[in-house]
Amino acid sequence: MLKGKQYLFNNKNILVTGGTGSIGTEIVKRLLRARPNIVRIFSNDENAQFNLQQELKGNKNVRFLLGDIRDKERLKKAVENIDIVFHAAALKHVTGCEYNPFEAIKTNVIGTQNIIEAAIEEEVEKLITISTDKAVNTINVMGATKLLAERLTISANYYKGLRKTIFSCVRFGNVLDSRGSVVSIFKRQIQNGGPVTITDPKMTRFIISLPRAVDLVLEAGVKAKGGEIFIFKMPAVRIGDFAEAMILELASKYGYSPATIKLKIVGKREGEKNYEELLTYDEAASAYETEDMFIIVAGRKNKKSKRLSLEKYISNCKSLLSKNLIRKIIKDSIR
Repeated sequence: MLKGKQYLFNNKNILVTGGTGSIGTEIVKRLLRARPNIVRIFSNDENAQFNLQQELKGNKNVRFLLGDIRDKERLKKAVENIDIVFHAAALKHVTGCEYNPFEAIKTNVIGTQNIIEAAIEEEVEKLITISTDKAVNTINVMGATKLLAERLTISANYYKGLRKTIFSCVRFGNVLDSRGSVVSIFKRQIQNGGPVTITDPKMTRFIISLPRAVDLVLEAGVKAKGGEIFIFKMPAVRIGDFAEAMILELASKYGYSPATIKLKIVGKREGEKNYEELLTYDEAASAYETEDMFIIVAGRKNKKSKRLSLEKYISNCKSLLSKNLIRKIIKDSIR
């Protein structure tokens, strides 16, 4: 999607927090194609770091840094001489955050504040925080902490004083085949012959492939001028249709007839919404859209802005994908 603009990362010193997670790892691999001077991979997962080290063995442009974004002193050292930060480290599971709210705050809120302050002190060029549609009109702890992470990031453009750092965010929906995603859960259940458990078949969600999500992250790294929230346009699906499409697509691969794998409705989990939104109603009034994304610019009414229709940014108002289209996406997305 960058259409040749990856050269803007050439010879840069880049830090990726949460760099061994699904999104972080893909960001690292894509950045390395752009021939940066160095990519520092910061995470608290020693085993994941070891595995990625083996995968990237021989690449002299990477450094692996063990640490936690809760530790500001460690972050200060990680950010030294860095030009661009992609902040992907977070606690992202709704139920886990719901039952461990103080831990979610320590990582998603205080950790974000720590990386922002470290970036300001080191006068990093840009910091891009990766967020989620669950931050919009949130009803759960995870979404609330990510909303605060967004607000901290955007407001840092005012807080920084005369320092040069640019702060922006990206926001997207459910990333297909990322670690712990519904795709990986359904796939494992299908491998075991079912049942495939779904909370509510009528729930709707926005979906995006992992490569497409990273397109947005890198595009934001190129385009950010400070204060933007970049949001990819994404298709929406009904969860029941998605589960059935996965069964139809994968059952025979694992030696089963699709008819033998049943759906089991288990009910909504703590903190779950029936549908998701990409923007709030107020944000939609000031956002503008390009071919691929919506862009919210903090504190500025863009001349291109016009109120977006609900069908464009609310999953239960949007036209939903058919099972055949879902099957095609699954085929293209699952590794």
